[in-house]
Amino acid sequence: MNKYIEIFKNSYSDYWNYIKQSVLFELNWENYFYGLILISLLVWGLEAVFPWRKNQSLFRKDFWLDTFYMFFNFFLLNLLVLIALSNAAAEVFNDILGVVGLSIANFQVLELNTLPFALRIFIFFIVIDFVQWCTHRLLHSYEFLWNFHKVHHSVKEMGFAAHLRYHWMEPVVYNSLKYIPLAIIGGFTAQDVAVVHFFNITIGHLNHANINWDYGWLKYILNNPKMHIWHHAKVLPEERKQGVNFGITLSIWDYLFKTNYIPYSGRDIEIGFEGDEQFPKGFVKQELYPFGKRD
Repeated sequence: MNKYIEIFKNSYSDYWNYIKQSVLFELNWENYFYGLILISLLVWGLEAVFPWRKNQSLFRKDFWLDTFYMFFNFFLLNLLVLIALSNAAAEVFNDILGVVGLSIANFQVLELNTLPFALRIFIFFIVIDFVQWCTHRLLHSYEFLWNFHKVHHSVKEMGFAAHLRYHWMEPVVYNSLKYIPLAIIGGFTAQDVAVVHFFNITIGHLNHANINWDYGWLKYILNNPKMHIWHHAKVLPEERKQGVNFGITLSIWDYLFKTNYIPYSGRDIEIGFEGDEQFPKGFVKQELYPFGKRD
């Protein structure tokens, strides 16, 4: 037990120091704090220059709520929950394997740091994106998980910051399902993580932005605003009720697994979900919603 207490203490201490170093410009390429701010400002600027819904304000509905979600989920949530929980869960998993004389190294089929940089990044990115696509489908397939995911789908006007409006349980689910695949392809570096992270954040912001883009032929590879708006559509055909266009960064999985759906321009469609009129409007009530009683 003392080992796990120490893991929690060190996790909080290390992450708090990381946050301070980020804010004080003591980090370079791995500075996620200012990286997020820079990407957000750039995509917000694109919304101003290339608006898809021209009557939508730059300070759209729930702009400030989503901005709060963005910083809470990317920084405070990690400080409060995820870093310590992830480190402890990894140690528990390793301890369980140790009981039967194994370690995570026994499952490792590929050592990424032996590969050229470009190939290493590509494999790391593809594995993460596919696991996230599968996880996203799960969030839409089971009522228990859907009640957490409703927070993200409660957005009523799309803009870049809507990307990071999500319940704190979502990254718990995503990170849990990513752990074993990433352990199997061990050897990636902090720089690898940062490169993939910043690319994913950029595409995720663009997917949710009020921008008139679909990237031409690249739309069959990369998720984009004109595709992702349909993922948020309030009304879908009966046979598509569990969702469409589950791509996180890549759209190719949806085309491969026939979950793609763009029947026409979705510029002016209503977004949300059935019954969202009764969904809580504020941060605290939205966070508590999945744990409450529902008829």
